[in-house]
Amino acid sequence: MNLLLIFVSAMFVNNFVLSRFLGICSFLGVSKKRDAAIGMGFAVTFVMVIASIMSYLVFNFILVPLELQYLSTIAFILVIASLVQLVEMVIKKMSPGLYKALGIYLPLITTNCAVLGMTVLNMQENYNFLQSVVNGVGAALGYMMSIVLLSFIREKTDNNENIPRALRGLPITLFTAALMSIAFLGFQGLIK
Repeated sequence: MNLLLIFVSAMFVNNFVLSRFLGICSFLGVSKKRDAAIGMGFAVTFVMVIASIMSYLVFNFILVPLELQYLSTIAFILVIASLVQLVEMVIKKMSPGLYKALGIYLPLITTNCAVLGMTVLNMQENYNFLQSVVNGVGAALGYMMSIVLLSFIREKTDNNENIPRALRGLPITLFTAALMSIAFLGFQGLIK
């Protein structure tokens, strides 16, 4: 399969957040502030790209030769958890403000279903190493784009007095996310 098609498909057509509805907890939880959303986007991008590389290597060079493919989900979770611990230590040391802003959502990258979904999808689609990496990069940038777009919109809607009181906060955020999802569903059928 063409690498450009894999990338575009992962980023737009099959966007993990807006089309596959994976990774919603951090998408809604961290998108209140633009800086936190950008930081989370970079953290998830790093974890997704490295997880796609490491999970490919673990699956093809450890699990398959030992005929332990049934342990792939557990192995992928271990890979992701290790990467998240590394990211958490680096962010805590380099940017304490961002670490505090991300709060509980940073360690939750370990159980972020978008990250795990990407590694499982790579295996199910039988992608080779390069295709796995391209899918990981596309999925990660799609996640980052989604959370940053929502954060821009939320910063405008959270301070808008024209929004009825009953819709302020989470309700308007859910409406916004739904409209974004509908827009991304427009890409369906573009690439098969």
